[in-house]
Amino acid sequence: MPHLLVVDDSGIDRRLAGSILEKNPEWTVAYAANGMEAIAQIEVRLPDIIITDLQMPELDGLQLVEFVRSVHPGIPVVLMTGVGSEEIALEAFDKGAASYVPKSQLNVDLAETVSRLLALTPRHPLLTALKAGKNEIQCELENDLQLLSGFTHELRQIVEERGLFNESEALRFATAVDEALMNAYFHGNLEIDSKLREDDGNAYHDLAQERRRLPPYSDRRIHLQTKIEPDHVSVTIRDEGAGFDYRNQPDPTDPAYLDRPHGRGMLLMRAFSDEVRFNEAGNEVTLIKRFS
Repeated sequence: MPHLLVVDDSGIDRRLAGSILEKNPEWTVAYAANGMEAIAQIEVRLPDIIITDLQMPELDGLQLVEFVRSVHPGIPVVLMTGVGSEEIALEAFDKGAASYVPKSQLNVDLAETVSRLLALTPRHPLLTALKAGKNEIQCELENDLQLLSGFTHELRQIVEERGLFNESEALRFATAVDEALMNAYFHGNLEIDSKLREDDGNAYHDLAQERRRLPPYSDRRIHLQTKIEPDHVSVTIRDEGAGFDYRNQPDPTDPAYLDRPHGRGMLLMRAFSDEVRFNEAGNEVTLIKRFS
């Protein structure tokens, strides 16, 4: 049973995040009011994921991220960001944080973000080629969230097992790939406007479930190519949607970007990859992660 640790000095925010996570009967949730309490909790029982505020007394979220990365690099840390914490959050990504959720969007995004990081599904058969030592695979996947998350999880395991990245690097690159796959699924093949998520998160997911069963959306596939080169790994993801004008997107590294209810994918892709390239149509993205 996955065990989660919620860390926040605000009792109200701590309980809000915990109550959202406790709705899943398969998860257990522990609590800490600051980084020092979190470390004490970690010593008692290792969590599968840590969800933390950034600005706290005694030991803040940034220091907690640094501690976890140094001692338990395989444990993902999800940041809960609020107005005024944007600069610290960007620094936390550099220190090893795995993802983030704006506090204004906890009800919409927190459980989904945790689910995706916890995703454990049967091995994708095409990835066994990478595990066996092959350096390139190509495949296409249906519009199925479990299948997409399964691919990401297995890719993370394989690049780690082959010694290409350490635990933290493998997790962060897998997060970037997962975000690119979600963009291809929701915005590419299903053509759902991210602004709908701002207005009504439930309507956003309900529309996705409806469209994935209806043509032409149900006929579309997501195409993947994974290559291991002497100095880097690249993952290319192409959807069958109309594409988008990536040149006119807001700068995802702008601190003000962090508190927006949409746009997380672009920020995490750029934060956790060394290079992000789009094709001219905007329906294909290549993520490149170089070896340290």
